[in-house]
Amino acid sequence: MWERLGAVDWAGLEHNYGSAEDVPGLLHRCAGPDPTNAEEAAGELLNLLFHQGGWICSAASAALPFLLHLAADPHAPSRRTVLELVGMLAAEGGQVTERFMDPGWAPAWERVLPEVLALLADPEPEIRRAAADAAGACTSPGALLLPELLRCWRAERDPVTRLDLVLALGQALRREPAGDRSDEVVSLLRSLLGSPESQLRLAAVHTLAAGDPGLAAGRLDLLLDAVRDPSVELWQHTSSLESGAQGVQVWTAALFAGASTASVAFTQGLLADHPDEGQRIGALAQAGGLLSQWRSPTDALMPALVARLDDPVTEVRYRAAELLACLGPSAAAHADAVAGLLGDTAARTTRGAETVAEAALWALARMNDPRCLPGLADITAGSRSGFASTSAFFGSARDAFHIPVLPTLDEVLVHLPDHADLLLPAICDRLGTATDIHVLQRLCDVLAAWGPVAQPAVPHLLDLLGDDKNWTAAATALAGIGPAGGAGRELLLARSTAAGSGSDAELAAWAYWQVGGDPEPALKVLGTAAAESGSPHPALSKLAALGRHAAGVTALLRTMTGAADTWTRIEAAHALWAATGGTGSTVPVLLEAVQDLAEDTYLPVMLPAVRHLARIGEAARPAAHLLRDLPNRDRRLHYFGGWRAFTEDESVRTAVDELLITAGVGSTHW
Repeated sequence: MWERLGAVDWAGLEHNYGSAEDVPGLLHRCAGPDPTNAEEAAGELLNLLFHQGGWICSAASAALPFLLHLAADPHAPSRRTVLELVGMLAAEGGQVTERFMDPGWAPAWERVLPEVLALLADPEPEIRRAAADAAGACTSPGALLLPELLRCWRAERDPVTRLDLVLALGQALRREPAGDRSDEVVSLLRSLLGSPESQLRLAAVHTLAAGDPGLAAGRLDLLLDAVRDPSVELWQHTSSLESGAQGVQVWTAALFAGASTASVAFTQGLLADHPDEGQRIGALAQAGGLLSQWRSPTDALMPALVARLDDPVTEVRYRAAELLACLGPSAAAHADAVAGLLGDTAARTTRGAETVAEAALWALARMNDPRCLPGLADITAGSRSGFASTSAFFGSARDAFHIPVLPTLDEVLVHLPDHADLLLPAICDRLGTATDIHVLQRLCDVLAAWGPVAQPAVPHLLDLLGDDKNWTAAATALAGIGPAGGAGRELLLARSTAAGSGSDAELAAWAYWQVGGDPEPALKVLGTAAAESGSPHPALSKLAALGRHAAGVTALLRTMTGAADTWTRIEAAHALWAATGGTGSTVPVLLEAVQDLAEDTYLPVMLPAVRHLARIGEAARPAAHLLRDLPNRDRRLHYFGGWRAFTEDESVRTAVDELLITAGVGSTHW
């Protein structure tokens, strides 16, 4: 076999990092006597030939027979890793389109398939498992696979390998032509539903569910028994799943659709008391994933979440409190239970070392409960905190996976304008002592978001405005507070002139207008920024607040409503409406931006678009009719994951509700 390596034009082949001339050396290293060196070479091959998938490169097709030769060699220390690479490539070969498939892959796989199936009888269980996984993942027809898989099933006694074989049988059964052994396989799989081994029962449900959509819901007790049984750890050693209890929970939950009765019942079953802390942590993770996608399970799962606040394990208490924070107003009835954790300083084993008490503070803030204020004031003053140091954005809208992280302190405080009077002393003190511009900017962002209620901070902001290094933070806050910051007008005007052009000039001129100055400086710099900036929508947003004063740039705004970028279009349309009061060419632009929202597709640009439509009022009635049913829909509307999945959903529903009112369509309470 090895003599054939030299006959391949490796330099003319391609892998993920270019020319494949380095592949022969790596293959030789995989066969070497040093296990560490062989494993390193196998890992490099995986990176070169597979990386993150997405295509089958020409080097993979050429390397395939040599990989199988290594996998069959009992003396090759990397044989399992190499065979797992074969399985990854086989699976990818069944998923990529023809455009991303090397033409040589299919014939190469057909030639090595007998060698893959021969490994099902290897003396080493790990090799048999990896071979079963590769057979199950490949695209070869069931007629070629089922006879050998059945033969090996009858001979196999290793409980882990039997799990891989069951899954491989189920996958092969679905690939036509399945052959004359298909009925025998179906009978075998159905018989396993009554197996005395709980994990075989679980495997059987997974294999049969694709052809029997109602099977999983009808076998809910069977699934919960298996997932919560100590024997679930067998899956950790499989080649097909390689996951313990928490991974099996996620895998099995995927058998249920959406927020179905069975899906909620399965999650409730996971949340029931269990002696294994890993099971309890996994159950909360599953609950978070379900709740981040759907609103309806909230009432059913809430009692179990609250019960976990008393768990003996720090991570469990933390996750329960964090989920109640995500639910926020919906969980307010349980604020007393959450407040009981304010003294719980036990920390997670994560890099941020977030404490249970901090999760409780976040939860109470989301509930607008004043018991969070003393703790938040201490952290504002500079106490050590597990709250995030920078804003984080996770996941996508359709990922049923929840990341239990805390927000930054300012992202917490911004939710608490009702308690500004009690938090302002700590913020004002910190403004006077902090030297980090990032800290100052975040605190000033909070003051800007609070608006006029932050007026007591104005004297401190005026001091900061005189600081040539940090004045921009103060200008941001004063702009949000408004006319109450009028004492800063002259200095802001001077800074707008001294800054020349760019974002600092825009900010100073804008803040000057916001605190009661003349509109001309802001019009001058914002008009230029909107026309010349690569990202004009912040300037356009400020122009909208200038209202009729921006009438002089109407032509520019009208042109920009046709921009390619959606953010630019919606902010230009809003500014044009604010400047002219005209709706004929502005409402259609905003309506187009929210069209997909009616189909439960949410993008961040849609929230300001809906808010702009709500300000327009009756003329936005077409948008109100389009979105009328949205506030009562079950799916959460969000783009990011983590806690943002919940706050984004709340924000867009509130905005739509306001639109329905101002457009005269009527409020829909959610």
